Amino acid sequence: MADPTAAVPEGAAHDARSLLLFGGVYGAVVASAMVAALTFHGHDSAASRRYDAAWLLVTAFASALAHGYAHYIADRGPHRRGQVLRALAAEWPLVAAMLPTVLLLAGAGWRWWPADGVEYPAFALNVALLFALGLLSARWAGRRWTIALATGAGDALLGLFVVVANAIIK
Repeated sequence: MADPTAAVPEGAAHDARSLLLFGGVYGAVVASAMVAALTFHGHDSAASRRYDAAWLLVTAFASALAHGYAHYIADRGPHRRGQVLRALAAEWPLVAAMLPTVLLLAGAGWRWWPADGVEYPAFALNVALLFALGLLSARWAGRRWTIALATGAGDALLGLFVVVANAIIK
């Protein structure tokens, strides 16, 4: 029987980090893309921003459920009891990455700040999150600070490109 106080195996730590980074990046990009698409379609009133916040929250949970279930299905081996719940719960970084944008939109809907133009702080927030995740991943990989900063900047630029491309396509 394994010692429960033993250190987390390197592979498990890598998997947890990968899930954190994947969920964070995916959540930030989806949140920005949805804000861009909804704003493009004229959602700039307080009422529509509350609606947008609700749909973004629904999308966050639906995406997490879909990804968790896909991970569960992808493992074709025998499944243990509760494994599907663990696979679903492991998708929390995706939801967590989308929550700041949900709160930003909801705040605009509750008139804490103007609803018109709230997409720009949402984009800035998500680009900053992409930068932070890129920096974090590079530091976890043992990269020097200069390389880590460049990696974060590159990830932020790629995320910005994805958001702009998505807004133009829609």
